[in-house]
Amino acid sequence: MNGGPSGFHNAPVTKIFVIASSLLTILIGVRGRSSKLGLSYQDIVGKLHIWRLFASVFAFSSTPELMFGLYLLYYFRVFERQIGSNKYSVFILFSVIVSSLFEIVALAFLKDPSLNLLASGPYGLIFSSFVPFYYDIPVSTRFRIFGINFSDKSFVYIAGLQLLLSSWKRSILPGVCGVLAGALYRLNLFGIRKMKFPEFLTSFFSRLSWPTVGGSPPSASSGNVIGSIPSYRGKLCSCRSYYFYYGAI
Repeated sequence: MNGGPSGFHNAPVTKIFVIASSLLTILIGVRGRSSKLGLSYQDIVGKLHIWRLFASVFAFSSTPELMFGLYLLYYFRVFERQIGSNKYSVFILFSVIVSSLFEIVALAFLKDPSLNLLASGPYGLIFSSFVPFYYDIPVSTRFRIFGINFSDKSFVYIAGLQLLLSSWKRSILPGVCGVLAGALYRLNLFGIRKMKFPEFLTSFFSRLSWPTVGGSPPSASSGNVIGSIPSYRGKLCSCRSYYFYYGAI
């Protein structure tokens, strides 16, 4: 299972997010500040450093988390291709803000000493993306391993589970908050699915995105933004739920 053709064709926002996450993780890791990232209860009752809040949205605290996180971000570019970069940018902003608010409320309510520092990285965006992935991405193949049923979606779930459990409670809490943010987006809280940024912002990100290596990518279908997503054995109608989930593009 894949998210369409390889590369970031029709996914400039995802491309910028992946590059920013990679560079910040490496940069902060080299400077030895990875252990200082992530929200904590002390940040809530004390002084919250803005640079930590910003960096913790993008930068992972370890190489394994970075690998699994980038794989999931790269796969979920399928949603940007479906709803367009403008609405996907709104989805990113909503997921990050709402999941961060949930984290702050949870830290203030739990006051758990073992949650002295939450895992850093775009957990909110990644795990909010699992909501549409669960409901709207169809299964294309099923198979059995040692008598256990699997599908092509299982590999994405396994990567997500690995990331969720990477730092135990420190990563589980941000993951759960991300799922809650994705559920609120699906419920169309405040009509969020119809909101858009001014076109000049998305045009800026499109121009900022580096050209695709290897020549011109295949053009998407003019009648369907999902044009580059695989047909899942010819049953294109199985992807209709995308349209009703995100609203008319």
